[in-house]
Amino acid sequence: MRPAARSPDKVVHVGRPASPGLVLGPVIIDQARTGPRRVAGDPATERAALEAALDEAMTALGELIAAHTGEAADMLEFQLALATDETLSEPAFAAIAAGAAADVAWTDAVDALIADYQTAEEEYFRARAADLADLRDRVLARLRGDAEVSAVLPEAAILVADDITPSRFLSTDWTGRGIALAAGSATSHVAMLARARGVPMAIGLGPVDTTDGDLALLDGEAGRLVVRPDPGERAAFADARGALERRRVAVAAAARRPALTASGERVQVMINVADPAELDGIDPAICDGIGLARTELMFHAGAGLPDEAAQLAAYRRLLAWAAGRPVVVRTLDAGGDKPIPGYTVDNEPNSFLGMRGVRLSLRHPEVFRVQLRALLRAATDGDIRIMVPMVAIPGEMQRVRGLLAEAAAALGREQIPHRVPPLGMMVEVPAAALALEHFDTDFVSIGSNDLIQYVMAASRDAPGLGDLTDPTAPAVLKLIAMTVATAEARAIPISLCGDAGGDPAVVPALLAAGLRCLSVAPSAVGAVKQAIVGWEPAR
Repeated sequence: MRPAARSPDKVVHVGRPASPGLVLGPVIIDQARTGPRRVAGDPATERAALEAALDEAMTALGELIAAHTGEAADMLEFQLALATDETLSEPAFAAIAAGAAADVAWTDAVDALIADYQTAEEEYFRARAADLADLRDRVLARLRGDAEVSAVLPEAAILVADDITPSRFLSTDWTGRGIALAAGSATSHVAMLARARGVPMAIGLGPVDTTDGDLALLDGEAGRLVVRPDPGERAAFADARGALERRRVAVAAAARRPALTASGERVQVMINVADPAELDGIDPAICDGIGLARTELMFHAGAGLPDEAAQLAAYRRLLAWAAGRPVVVRTLDAGGDKPIPGYTVDNEPNSFLGMRGVRLSLRHPEVFRVQLRALLRAATDGDIRIMVPMVAIPGEMQRVRGLLAEAAAALGREQIPHRVPPLGMMVEVPAAALALEHFDTDFVSIGSNDLIQYVMAASRDAPGLGDLTDPTAPAVLKLIAMTVATAEARAIPISLCGDAGGDPAVVPALLAAGLRCLSVAPSAVGAVKQAIVGWEPAR
């Protein structure tokens, strides 16, 4: 946190960006809800109160889950799983039995777990501490009878808080509004939700010198909040907002045009999808298909592992949206920073180097066969392609192809319509990039996020290593170019589907490495096409 810079008429707080965008409007300070503490009754009464509060919290979470999809639903499912976890509530019940009031017992129990999460080595678990705090406050509010915080903010309001919970975010209409946090994390669920919904947000601002109703301007791209801006700041803000709007219009227009280099070479731009529901409102005409359909979300839905019918329905929904365009479905990529209770290995040291991706699928063939059967059946409905993650040795692809053949044979015996689609692999492990000629694969997609962390020996979720996770690092680009050359020599289609492809500043380097197909977040399509149009190699 950098200190605030003062002037007689304004206060400038500089923190870190969490979600881009600009807002000029009144400050609303988020008041902490601190109802009166309970007076401890007899243990039976206190236990019943905590049980009732937990039940009410779970009911409310269920209602919120029904109203949201994608990342938001995933986060709420995580909270619901915590609420039903006896390892969380039992210490509170034990404290109540010893004479503690329900609210004190609950707070002490959850705070202890929050402290464990906050000191975890992996950023994923540190970021989940906010979810635990959200659940703590949700139950505590019911125990202390707190009034619900209003979800209605004034027009163009900037909410100023130390931090806010995911459920606070989800219960508020943020249209035209922004968030300024004294603390916060760019990898928290709130930050991810803010980016997905276009809500400007700055974090790490430190204590904010303001009162309710102060005029302020929030710059989510710079991570900056100016309280009581002077005329010069307001004029600059107006210019910046005008420029931002012009960029948005230009990007939206670019998304609808083909991506052609200066020499007229066509570059395919596809989209990455984590949930079929994300496609609602996206015009298929902006892209050349779905280059990466993640399937992990189905396995996080909280009702156990999804059956064949549920998976088939999801894949058919993707194909219906694509309307003949290719749809590349990645088989379950769990492990690492994507744990699935009951499936991945708990508390695995060095989990990014452990049991994840195809390694897990081959360890659980009974689960993998269900996914392969659903994909084989969906292939009769369109241009679906199966992609395997975290492949490191040729034997893994051979085993997957064998399981795929077995699943097709079983469907044939059952007289269920199916088709064997192309089977490809992700190149995200240096071992695969260096020996691609030895793999039995119909196509390749480079997973830049993992490839970078493995090439640079720098965990992508480790704080302070941003300089080492650079997609334009010479070693990374050399390996990408080598992979492209090998694929081209074998006449195998190759693309890139990691975050690097969605960064307009990196796109020229990827084109120079030989890539002509990128799969990116839907929101990045226009900017990526802008970076492609007119590009020509350096001479």
